[in-house]
Amino acid sequence: MKGKLKHLMIMSAYNKTDIYPSTFILIGIPGLETAHIWISIPFCVIYLLALLGNCSLLFIIKTDSSLHEPMYLFLCMLALADLIVCTTAVPKLLSLFWFHDGEICFEACLTQVFLIHSCSTMESGFFLAMAFDRYIAICNPLRHASILTHSTIGCIGLAIVFRGMVLLFPHPFLLRWLPYCRNIISHIYCEFMALIKIACAETRIRRAYSLIVAFLTGGVDFILIICSYVLILYTVFHLPSKDARLKTLGTCGSHVCVILVSYTPAFFSFLTHRFGDHVAPHVHIFVANIYLLVPPLVNPIIYGVRTKKIQDRFLKFFNFSKSLN
Repeated sequence: MKGKLKHLMIMSAYNKTDIYPSTFILIGIPGLETAHIWISIPFCVIYLLALLGNCSLLFIIKTDSSLHEPMYLFLCMLALADLIVCTTAVPKLLSLFWFHDGEICFEACLTQVFLIHSCSTMESGFFLAMAFDRYIAICNPLRHASILTHSTIGCIGLAIVFRGMVLLFPHPFLLRWLPYCRNIISHIYCEFMALIKIACAETRIRRAYSLIVAFLTGGVDFILIICSYVLILYTVFHLPSKDARLKTLGTCGSHVCVILVSYTPAFFSFLTHRFGDHVAPHVHIFVANIYLLVPPLVNPIIYGVRTKKIQDRFLKFFNFSKSLN
């Protein structure tokens, strides 16, 4: 009750016209303010497990030279992007839920927008790079090592990072120059469309730019991933034996799983934000958080369970730590 009263006081104090506000107020999940403390528990647990999983994955791949293969190096890049995305949003989210600290300065809000959207774009690029690795490994195995050298992998990684930064760099400036009708954001972190919706000016060009960027990154990446798997399936079904086909498809299983886990909530969140006017706000916010938190949690688990090399290395490290105790 006390938390709810404080929330209402904040709302009344800040819900005023200030066309160029210096701070914004994140109100959390509309309609579920009284349950914030309980909702924060699974969010906190998932975040801590995601940190542990991705840091363990990075440590295992870095310290085991046998894992310095293209797929695992791209997986390291994906893990770093995952860590940045969830760490950009979750600490502020937990501060909001635990201490009712929804205030965030304009610059920090714009930084959140840039990091979350640019790193999400990079994640999509790393999925495409991993699909390209599977395509070369299955369709042209003899040239796999000569095509995907460490220098080539580094260049691909830098190109993906550069693309994410350049295409998303205008977003904070597009938002910076907008006047706002209010400084209340009905969300638990700063998001491009959440800020666009409270702007007092015409935002058609900004929305169009955001759509174009989304298509040129996630849309094009997804189409190319599908094309790569069509070619992979064509090659696999021309293999002479059933065992060979199953074994080859098994090498793609982890990648397909993480793509489904990441792209499904991402597409739903994207579509509901732009076209789902009748979707309840708390539904969209939950989906947005699934997109931010679940892939960083699930990706290390999927690769840890399905990749024997990572499994063995993890068990070896666990047994070594146990023997020291």
